[in-house]
Amino acid sequence: MNPYEKKRRWKIFLLVFAIVIGTASVFYSDFFVKKMEREEKVQFELWVKGTEKSSEIFDDVRYADVLNMIKESSKVPVILTDTTGTKIQAYLRLDSTKTNYINAESTATYDPAYFQRELRRMKEQHTPLPINYMGEKMLVYYKDSFILTQLRYFPYIQLGVIALFLITAYVAFSAARKAEQDQVWVGMAKETAHQLGTPISSLMAWVELMKSRFNAENDPLIEEMENDIKRLEVITDRFSKIGSKPILEDHVVHVVISNFVNYFKLRTSDKITFQIIGDDQVRALLNVPLFDWVIENLLKNAANAISNEGTITVNIIEHLAKEEVFIDVTDTGKGIPRSKFEAVFQPGYTTRKRGWGLGLSLTKRIVQNYHSGQIFVKESELGKGTTFRIVLKSSITYEPTTT
Repeated sequence: MNPYEKKRRWKIFLLVFAIVIGTASVFYSDFFVKKMEREEKVQFELWVKGTEKSSEIFDDVRYADVLNMIKESSKVPVILTDTTGTKIQAYLRLDSTKTNYINAESTATYDPAYFQRELRRMKEQHTPLPINYMGEKMLVYYKDSFILTQLRYFPYIQLGVIALFLITAYVAFSAARKAEQDQVWVGMAKETAHQLGTPISSLMAWVELMKSRFNAENDPLIEEMENDIKRLEVITDRFSKIGSKPILEDHVVHVVISNFVNYFKLRTSDKITFQIIGDDQVRALLNVPLFDWVIENLLKNAANAISNEGTITVNIIEHLAKEEVFIDVTDTGKGIPRSKFEAVFQPGYTTRKRGWGLGLSLTKRIVQNYHSGQIFVKESELGKGTTFRIVLKSSITYEPTTT
């Protein structure tokens, strides 16, 4: 199993685990909410019966005194209405700033809209109970207590806090891990460039010795050996530039790509045909050693996708309105599923048994971070081929970023 698949499975496992924990938390809290709701209902029914009895015992006590006594024993907000459920007769445990109780002396501070809103909420939450209070038949409405209301929202608040914490921890961990990986990557790249220097110098000396001893100045094999040595020098230069701010220079895109294609096609299957089409005068700001790396990875990827005979086409297009250059690399290979258009750029993703899955990831890094461009799968069809598109800025002055 490659690293990409392992990483994907871990993400799925953690997501499923988080869903299970969150669901269990919601159900557990819901259990307590329903239990508390049943207890409040029982208490309310007992309160209604007690209120009826108290009205029989204290029928000679002043109306306000009875209300105050009932208010002390009430656990939930209550509204008493007439039998039609429209006219409010009394209320308990609601906002005391609206009015203390309903009578002629308090109408100046009474807010009808507030009590009507509360009555509507009570009707939506619970079925009213009839009560015979002070010799008058009424309906009693109630709503959930403040604690029960808070408890209903608690699991969702808890899940939100946990999610926020996990996201913050994930972002911080990812940033730290990325910084550490970048440091390791830069260190390995520069050390590789340093280690390659000595054998390359030796190879150059041996080639010169062969020329002088065997009079092979124009030997085509010697020329190809020199080309390979120059290629090694380019690769060394690439690794030495990792982690540094690249110098971008004005180049004709067609010339840069042609130079590499001419080198690459001699070292791949002769059953693959290479084509470079489009505008041959388009210019862009490039770092040639790094950009060659991009083209190399795309061409290798295209060649590997072609099982037998096929064609690899590089199309260069200039978008004058946006001052951009499009470079489309198209192959007639096996294609990529649409679900993998983004995944192919992930480190470790590969369909080859011996592949590391770093080529396209590195390509994306070079295009985005060093050339301030974009690269993506423009289109692909299984069994017919794939087109990768590179988007670069035309020859204008801008500051690239580094990682």
